Amino acid sequence: MVPVELHSAAYKEIEGAKQWYDEVSVKLGNRFLQEVDRGMERIREAPNSWPVYISGTRRFFLYRFPFAIVYKFDGEKAKVFALMNLRRKPEYWLKRLL
Repeated sequence: MVPVELHSAAYKEIEGAKQWYDEVSVKLGNRFLQEVDRGMERIREAPNSWPVYISGTRRFFLYRFPFAIVYKFDGEKAKVFALMNLRRKPEYWLKRLL
């Protein structure tokens, strides 16, 4: 299993989305966080399993929520750049790659 490192903006996106779902229902917020955790675990286990996306990144799509975990695997660790809301402008996070 490889380590996963979160970009600070990705962490804020996870927290913000969890808070939004909590306002709808705490149970829904917890399900969202479980789904993010499941995605991170799958990335740790097999980081090269998802197709290459933009600039060498990869996307793991959450199962029940309109989000994708955008990350790059460098051979040693997976760096998560965004919890991309699939209903937003899709490339807003690209500046984080610099």
